[in-house]
Formats: sequence, structure tokens, C-alpha cells
Amino acid sequence: MISAPHSDPTPRVTPRIALTSGEPAGIGPDLLLALALDHQQHAEVELVILGDRRLFAERAALLGCAFNLPEYDAQLPAQAGEIRFLHCPTAQPVHAGKLNSGNAGYVLTLLDRAASGCLAGEFTAMVTAPVHKGVINDAGIAFTGHTEYLAERVGGQPVMMLTANRHPMPLRVALATTHLPLAQVPLAITVDGLTRVISILHHELQRWLNTASPRILVCGLNPHAGESGHLGHEELDIISPTLETLRTQGMNLIGPLPADTLFTPQYLDHAEAVLAMYHDQGLPVLKYAGFGEAVNITLGLPIIRTSVDHGTALSLAGTGKAQGGSLNAAIVAAQSLALSRNTP
Repeated sequence: MISAPHSDPTPRVTPRIALTSGEPAGIGPDLLLALALDHQQHAEVELVILGDRRLFAERAALLGCAFNLPEYDAQLPAQAGEIRFLHCPTAQPVHAGKLNSGNAGYVLTLLDRAASGCLAGEFTAMVTAPVHKGVINDAGIAFTGHTEYLAERVGGQPVMMLTANRHPMPLRVALATTHLPLAQVPLAITVDGLTRVISILHHELQRWLNTASPRILVCGLNPHAGESGHLGHEELDIISPTLETLRTQGMNLIGPLPADTLFTPQYLDHAEAVLAMYHDQGLPVLKYAGFGEAVNITLGLPIIRTSVDHGTALSLAGTGKAQGGSLNAAIVAAQSLALSRNTP
């Protein structure tokens, strides 16, 4: 677990948000360069980009844009509307669109630096650009995703939630399980696990949305939510009893509901969040509703972490075609979460 470096305990007036640039061969650097050219929509915060200065200069030349960000100095107070650069060197040369497992350690160093800064109070929050899980594993480093990696470093009990704008209610989808092979999902659906995830989701929604009783829709695991046991017993044996227990604690839980009908206006227009049982049960719907503008939020950590909703898009790196809507939304969400955590 990361230990927090020494920091000045004096509260910062201006939020300072760390932006990790992710996989160096992907579109993370492209998105952050575009942000550096037009970041006035984030005028209330200071942004700190973590990355390799040479890489950014080379990518800027490839994209035909300027790169002249000032160096980040942790001793200076945060300045609203400013964007600075924290240099972390890559181990190997970087070529846009071409993965190199020799830079896997660099990707994790960015995460470690941002996370330790958040723990120390140096950063108010961290926003992460996409990483490539495969190339990190190819380097011999076991890595299943940002969510699990950060939890190992900073502690807490992570819950993955994505959110996208829709009318009249935003669509928020949390996951009971995250990056698991589908065959392992049923064994991972347990009373203890569901209790933990739902309790964290309920608490975070209360705080973030200032809502005493957030309404949470819960998916069943099986088709038709098990069809009274004819299509599976997880709903009868695990999910329904867990929901009943949590309802006695005052939680507003509806379900288990069939996932094929839950994601309809009849339900979504009156709910603060959905809990899906596994990754590809809930996220395809959310990404269809708001891909490129959605945000990935990790609940249950002692720090604030948000992320883009897309991958490294290697084929777009260095082309100037990458879209920064999700990155901007992730920064806005990080700022909003920070405000909610600082409100009594």
C-alpha cells in the first residue's frame, strides 16, 4: 500500500486535480494536449498533467500543436484556471499506436504518484486516462484494472460505477463484480459481497447527491431474474435475501429485476442508480447511452478517482481525431465529488 508523503495540512482553497496520461502509445497524451490548449471550462481548479515531457513534445509535434506547460511545483499554492506538468520519464521510446511492454512500469508509476498525492492531500482528486491491461500483463505485472490496482495501493473497498447524462435522470450503473471472466461471476455473487457493494453505493449516493434515500435498481443475475428458480437460483438464494436485509436498514432497493427490462424509462426515470451483477450486463447499455461523454467513478476509496469511459484507441493516437468529451466530464465529476465530500 502507498504511504502518503509529508504534506502541508493547511486546506487548499482551489482544488488541484492530477491527470495521469495513461498508456503512452494511446490517445491519453493527445487528449491532455488538447485540454492544455483549451481548459478554460475548468477555470475553478488547477490541473496537473503527469507524463513524460519528451513524449508530450513529440506528440505535440505530430499533432501540429504547441506544448509549453510550466513545471509543477508542489510547494506553490494551487491557482484556479492553471494547468501544469509533472514530469515522469518513460523507460523506452514511445511511438504513437505501438505498444511497448517496456513502458508498463511507467504507466503504473503515474498512478502511484497521483494516488500518493491524493492520500497526502497534495491533490484533491485524480483523473485517469486509459491504460492497456494486456501490455501491462505482457510485462509480467499482474494487472486487472485501475479499480483493483488503486484499491491495493490506497486501501478501501472499491465499487466501480459509470455515469452518463440522460433526461430526465442521469444514468448511473455500478457493478457488483468488475473484471472477471464470465464463468467466474456466479461464484463471486455472495451475500457479503453484495452487502458491501450496495452499502457503499448507497452511502456515496447519499453524500454526492445530497439525497437521504437514493433509489437503487438491482439487476438479477440470470435471464428474467431467474424465472422463480427455473433459470437459476442466485436470485432466490442470494440476491433477494440480501436486498430484504438491507431494506430493513432503510435502503430504497428495487429488485432483483430482469436486466432486459430494467434499462427502460419506466424504471430509469425514477432511480438514482442501477446495480448490475457483472461488467457486460450494465456497461453496454450505459456506453450506448453516452459513449464518449460518460465517466468512470471509483467509489469506496479514501481518495477521489474518476476516469474516461473509453480505451487507449491506439489507431487514433497521433491522428488528431481523439475526442475529449469523456475526459472533460471526468474532471467535472471529480470536482463535484470533491465538493460533496467537503460538505458537512
